[in-house]
Amino acid sequence: MTTLQSPPAAPSAVTASPRRSAPVAPARWLTLGVLGIASVYFLAPVWWLVVSSTKTNSALFSGSGFWFGGKFALAANLQEVFTRQGGIYPRWLLNTALYAVGGAAVSTMVSALAGYALAKYAFRGREFVFNVVLAAVLVPAPLLAIPLYLLFSPVHLVNTYWGVLIPSMVSPFGVYLSRIYAAASVPDELLEAGRMDGAGEVRIFATIALRLMSPALVTVFLFQFVGIWSNYLLPALMLADDKLQPVTVGLVGWQAQRGIGDAVPFNIVITAAAVSVVPLVVMFLSLQRFWRSGLMAGSTK
Repeated sequence: MTTLQSPPAAPSAVTASPRRSAPVAPARWLTLGVLGIASVYFLAPVWWLVVSSTKTNSALFSGSGFWFGGKFALAANLQEVFTRQGGIYPRWLLNTALYAVGGAAVSTMVSALAGYALAKYAFRGREFVFNVVLAAVLVPAPLLAIPLYLLFSPVHLVNTYWGVLIPSMVSPFGVYLSRIYAAASVPDELLEAGRMDGAGEVRIFATIALRLMSPALVTVFLFQFVGIWSNYLLPALMLADDKLQPVTVGLVGWQAQRGIGDAVPFNIVITAAAVSVVPLVVMFLSLQRFWRSGLMAGSTK
């Protein structure tokens, strides 16, 4: 007895339609547009600075400001920048590096000590001290320039390196960020374990707390470094000797020479300004991952 097998079913003529991608929400397009405009807004001056530093003084005022033109004069401009006025520009860069690196390093250590103490030690008036630190964060730094000058003048710290270094060694924002990060990232149990093992408070701070707080401390260092490097008002008030001035004050002095005898050309001032930005870019790129983690810690912890 044979069984009849039904013929194989014919393939369906209707095929599955390809999956359509979800349409992009208008809010996302709006966000991308705003971010694009912001990127152009912030990058356009940098591009103009780079392009202008490659031009001669005459080509600077002819043609497009956002594209190269005429003779490529970057090497000549750099040579003029570093030899102008007996080579004062390298001295300005060294002064700025001294103020920025020295002030930021000491400020970071002071912030770490103060923030750790406010987070991990209970003492009378702790919340009051922290509230004072918060209030100091809200005070703009330029408001303190004239009071600092009046304080330093009687003790003969005006027109010295210390007149700029001492105010740079304190950062209320650094103390605030260090306190928030230490409270969230340094477990009390770990500190108690160190004490039970016989470690002193200084050793616990140096071997445990500092390592756990390192992302926040890198962020403090970066913010303080950039703030000191770009500071103008305080060193302009404190320093009259051009051999002690940072690059910000020196460039403004070059710009102010317009109309005087041996005035500094515009292209030289622009090239000097472009060179002064390079250390900031290098610092941010080299410490970028620590800076990101420290910022996120300060905003979420």
